[in-house]
Amino acid sequence: MRAALNWKLVIDTRDAQTLADFWASALRYEVEDPTALIDHLLSTGDLPEAAVAEHAGHRVFRGYAAVRHPEDPYDPFTGIGKGRRLLFQDVPESKTVKNRLHIDVHSEPGGLDELVSHLESLGAARVNEVNKGPAGHWWVMRDPEGNEFCVA
Repeated sequence: MRAALNWKLVIDTRDAQTLADFWASALRYEVEDPTALIDHLLSTGDLPEAAVAEHAGHRVFRGYAAVRHPEDPYDPFTGIGKGRRLLFQDVPESKTVKNRLHIDVHSEPGGLDELVSHLESLGAARVNEVNKGPAGHWWVMRDPEGNEFCVA
């Protein structure tokens, strides 16, 4: 059996574009640019103008944004990554309980404090520090929408 090469983690949001910007900076990923695809779909009448928004100088699908690993392949026409990616989709309800799935972000050796400070500068917040003896320590943090993630 072959391992899966293409995957995406879908994250419900209140502001997909803002959260995509945060995670792209946090993970050093690239925000996908669907402008060419949107222009094509608009020109053929397959997408209503109401489904489109503008963000950071690009046309985007209203309520959706994605980030991809910069070294993974992607379709240059659609902008969609063909490897590791996160898709953010707006939903009407707010987050109410702890995430059942979360992202772990790993620092370079000796770089935990610097990484935590960088993530805070992007809008993340520290929740608590976890000490696990010989396994080291890490921080539980929240992204700008309150989703928990770990930094080790």
